Amino acid sequence: MTLAAATHENLANISNTLIYSAMAVYTLAFFAYIAEWLFGSRSKVGRTAAALTEPREEKAAAPAVTARKAGGAAVLERPKVTVRATAGARDVPDGPGAHGGSEQGDLYGRIAVSLTALGFLLAFGGVLCRALSVERAPWGNMYEFNITFSTTAVGVYLLLLALKTNVRWLGLFLVTTVLLDLGLAVTVLYTESDQLVPALHSYWLWIHVSTAILCGAVFYVGAVSTILYLFRDSYENKLAGGGTPGRFATSFLERLPAAASLDKFSYRVNAAVFPLWTFTIVAGAIWAGDAWGRYWGWDPKETWSFITWVAYAGYLHARATAGWKGRKAAYLALLAFACWLFNYYGVNMFVSGKHSYADVGLGVLQAAGF
Repeated sequence: MTLAAATHENLANISNTLIYSAMAVYTLAFFAYIAEWLFGSRSKVGRTAAALTEPREEKAAAPAVTARKAGGAAVLERPKVTVRATAGARDVPDGPGAHGGSEQGDLYGRIAVSLTALGFLLAFGGVLCRALSVERAPWGNMYEFNITFSTTAVGVYLLLLALKTNVRWLGLFLVTTVLLDLGLAVTVLYTESDQLVPALHSYWLWIHVSTAILCGAVFYVGAVSTILYLFRDSYENKLAGGGTPGRFATSFLERLPAAASLDKFSYRVNAAVFPLWTFTIVAGAIWAGDAWGRYWGWDPKETWSFITWVAYAGYLHARATAGWKGRKAAYLALLAFACWLFNYYGVNMFVSGKHSYADVGLGVLQAAGF
């Protein structure tokens, strides 16, 4: 074995070690997030669901005017009208522990975020070492795409936190899905570091696939917030109708942001990244023209990328023109993300086409990224 080959093999082993270490740290972060939710829910200091859902007093069509004597002169005076908050009228502090009013719960939340950041650094190191071991972009197969995608998703979450965005409630769901994604990567999708097939040797690999990964990470954040919106909206509607949610639903859902806030957040992140997804498809078409001599051939990957684009375009169009908000728009957003997931997993694993560069099986799967 030459010195270069030995160096590449050592880097690949270091990459694997860092990825496993990141999984261990993410597991600790998962338990810290659980502790944050548990300690936050036990507190009696925070605002309760009942305080947020007191019925709004109806405003009188023409408030009565009363008269009183002041210094011998009649003074006209309108009555004071109190309007109480309805469900979801206000947002909640950052993090379930903070909302529960529990300093201990909030402390666990901060520990969880710190562990998440450490896990991100380890995973980023693993992706970097993988790139150095193969001397190319670290997303030439499904294993590499998975570890890069999960690392990017965590990076988006940490960036939002750094921008003082109220998204700490996302942490528990994020690390759970990241652990599942990495578990799938290191067991089913693992591929030894190797060189690419000739069709992938292009600078477009860096441009096209990196933008696809970033888009997927942001779409994921939007999808999680959409799912949580649906649960929170049902909870608020039940309270507004005089119903009594279960104890678990109350302790969990009352500490999420208001349904309207979750709906708005999901729309904003999807709208922000949609132009980049458009660029991703255009870049892929240009790369296809260079590699295969045609810009578009309705290959399964190309087709489902376009279907995903149409689904998100329909969602954004419905929000902007038809005034669709709430549950109908949420269902459209989840349908669009389901298209993205099928394009990510389904097409690569179960559909053959120009974007597949190895047989699909239950063991090692090697397929090109987006």
